[in-house]
Amino acid sequence: MVNVIDKDLVSIQEVRNLLKDATEAQKELATFSQEKIDNICKAMTMAAYDNRVKLAKMANEETGFGIWQDKVVKNSFASKAVWENMKDMKTVGVINEDKMNKVMDIAVPVGVVAGLIPSTNPTSTVIYKALISLKAGNSIVFSPHPTALKCITETVDIIRNAAVREGCPAGAISVMTTPTMQGTAELMKHDLTKLILATGGSAMVKAAYSSGTPAIGVGPGNGPAFIEKTANIPLAVKHIMDSKTFDNGTICASEQSVVVEEVSKQAVMNEFKKQGAYFLTKEEAAQLEKFIMRANGTMNPQIVGKSIDTISKLTGLTFPQGTRVLIAEENRVGMKVPYSREKLAPILAFYTTKDWEDACQLCIEILTNEGAGHTMVIHTEDDNVVREFGLKKPVSRLLVNTPGTLGGIGASTNINPALTLGCGAVGGSSTSDNISPENLFNLRKVAYGVRELDELRGEDLNLVDSKVETCSTTDSKDELINKIVAAVLEKL
Repeated sequence: MVNVIDKDLVSIQEVRNLLKDATEAQKELATFSQEKIDNICKAMTMAAYDNRVKLAKMANEETGFGIWQDKVVKNSFASKAVWENMKDMKTVGVINEDKMNKVMDIAVPVGVVAGLIPSTNPTSTVIYKALISLKAGNSIVFSPHPTALKCITETVDIIRNAAVREGCPAGAISVMTTPTMQGTAELMKHDLTKLILATGGSAMVKAAYSSGTPAIGVGPGNGPAFIEKTANIPLAVKHIMDSKTFDNGTICASEQSVVVEEVSKQAVMNEFKKQGAYFLTKEEAAQLEKFIMRANGTMNPQIVGKSIDTISKLTGLTFPQGTRVLIAEENRVGMKVPYSREKLAPILAFYTTKDWEDACQLCIEILTNEGAGHTMVIHTEDDNVVREFGLKKPVSRLLVNTPGTLGGIGASTNINPALTLGCGAVGGSSTSDNISPENLFNLRKVAYGVRELDELRGEDLNLVDSKVETCSTTDSKDELINKIVAAVLEKL
């Protein structure tokens, strides 16, 4: 007789066990001082940083996505850069006291966090989410993408062991070892889960928001890059090329299309060619287009994070040696227009407009179609154009004269370093922030009374009193009450 193991049931039971342990661990974390929490986070940071190369190679080998050398940079960013930004942040106990106004702010951990991890940035996202969760006094249970299970599990083991050595309860950082959709659903919907940090495909993020558990999720990125006529064209092109080739374009803040004005079109195209871009012929663009999206309208994983050589073999197209990015001229926008959508690969759409006003409208159309609330880039020396774009674009990050990939996550800009980028209400997210520990604790307000009811009534009390004084002494009891009520209602 053969014993049949139901993987879904095993996964669900594992989640329940992990959540129970995480809840007990979080109760202990809640008693720790800021100093102890910081020592734990620092140990996690150093362990992740010391293993950044090993974990990068594991992620690249297991998933086949990206470039391992760039994943080293991402692991370094997720550990050291994130830690440097938050190390002095007050996240435990009394974090602010306003003695003049007699108000005190106390940080209260949310509890157990569910961390959903994608296959495109697996190890760096684990490091980042663990750090910001623990810094805020929370425990975290990870749901790994099945195709990145080994590298995610190894990352969790490394940072958990470092945390435990500093006195952290082991249950505070854990990972599902039997990941299934049913197990992940249990993790998101269980009463012991208090917050979901969702990074992944649109379907997963929507599931997180519909789970009934508070969630912070991100929508798809589809950021256009507008090269305005006053821009430093060689530098603008360099920024876009650097960004789009970084880890083969797997970061969702990377540019997905380029928008130029007619007056500068040829100069921009020449510069792209000079820096290693290849402009596809109409026939080549039509051939590649078939491989960008699947029949159901979702991105084809066969091209995600893949090199130009791999894309060449997949499509049967031949590109010049040294090609870094593929560019297709486009004039359409829509869900059935693959080049106008998110492409996590070294592929760009190229649009030409009459002037910056038309470019402004086109960028809005691209973002409204897909990527609303996320990120876009503008290259210009005209501050007035920047202001107009800033006022009108439906994005949470408008990046100026910087690579989209590095600027969006806060590596080349001074916004919070993060690998979860909120898209705001327009993008279906609960926040537009680059997510930090400050998004992962609640504030308990302690407020002293400073005014009495009589003071709040003020002149209104005197007006009511004057109305009452006009009442005749011959009024009946009911008439007197009615006049008083009428006087009060008159002031409401």
